[in-house]
Amino acid sequence: MAEVTVTIDGKAYRMACEAGQEEHLGELAGKFDRYVGHLKGQFGEIGDLRLTVMAGIMVMDELNETQRQLAGIESEIGSLKKTRDTALARFDDTDSTLAKSIGEVTDKLESIVSKLEQK
Repeated sequence: MAEVTVTIDGKAYRMACEAGQEEHLGELAGKFDRYVGHLKGQFGEIGDLRLTVMAGIMVMDELNETQRQLAGIESEIGSLKKTRDTALARFDDTDSTLAKSIGEVTDKLESIVSKLEQK
């Protein structure tokens, strides 16, 4: 396990993380610190615990909105896949019908050519 020190609201916190994740953890802590800083700017000194809880709720609200949007995108992708599959099935049917028609026309032309050659 690796360790990294992050700073939130001017206070240093030593945290453990998987090796190689130090930078990522630092970035996450930086984002969270910006939430805390934003709230502190709006409400002033209201207590560390209250600021942390409010920032956590803001993060969860943002996560909830992102999950809602993701669900909508996944639903849209499902709909697009169905539309694509239907279009491909229609194309296959049309392609088969066209190939059959071309075969019939070819047979008729060959028959006509054969009759003309006999005359």
